[in-house]
Amino acid sequence: MSRLREKLLSGQFVTTAEIAPPKGADIASALITANKLNLVDAINITDNQGACMRMAPVALARVLVENGYEPILQITCRDRNRLALQSDILGASALGIKNLLILTGDHPGFGDHTAARPVFDLDSVQLLKGVSDLKSGHDMAGNPLDCRPDFFAGAAAAPAAEPRDLVMFKIKKKISCGAEFFQTQAVFNRSQIETFMNVVSGAHVPVLLGVLLLKGPRMARYLNDHIPGVHVPDELIKRLDDASDPLTEGVLIAREMVSWARELCQGVHLMTFGREDLIPQILAD
Repeated sequence: MSRLREKLLSGQFVTTAEIAPPKGADIASALITANKLNLVDAINITDNQGACMRMAPVALARVLVENGYEPILQITCRDRNRLALQSDILGASALGIKNLLILTGDHPGFGDHTAARPVFDLDSVQLLKGVSDLKSGHDMAGNPLDCRPDFFAGAAAAPAAEPRDLVMFKIKKKISCGAEFFQTQAVFNRSQIETFMNVVSGAHVPVLLGVLLLKGPRMARYLNDHIPGVHVPDELIKRLDDASDPLTEGVLIAREMVSWARELCQGVHLMTFGREDLIPQILAD
């Protein structure tokens, strides 16, 4: 059984972080990063994040299993049709991977292989239903499986995205299709988290709040200009502008977000972009 599922079901406050597979064939640097994440309960392995080509995440996830870590394997719909997606998911189960995060994926036009043809045979809602089918013992065409996989399957959420009604409609669809936990994008406004939690609370689906470390005002403005579904309020940008040490101020902002999560959510997903050394400060009560 997934250790992540056990902790969430027992009411423990859960912390996750993420690692991008290497841009190459050597996993040594990824393992060094994993060794710095001793305070987290599980580690996301990204799947060609930002549509930039990297090692297959299932390979790194398996190595993490072998080294005693609890991986969350990201699966995106961008690069594979439903045949390949189901095959990869069953393969992940055979390799001892218990947690999935199902994503639609960024369009190749935003990545480092802009000539690549996107697949998008399924979206994240449809693939969540496909995972539920596999867990029930049959594939998406209704054919029986010899052995059913056991996954703790999660989905992404963007509480700050607009239009709000459409966002919440999709969240409810993900729940009905089998989402067992949510991992959100970064949310810098407490009221948006409260609104989101009011929608999902009745479904009893745990929520890990995305906590993103702002390293400075330039990064905050970049997020506002280029990352859909993420908005850094003007007052936070001003705090970063006025700070003598913007990174220290960014840690303080992240700590505030963690405190909101301790009140409202079931855990946090930390995005520290190479500053794993600051995680103890971010998590400090």
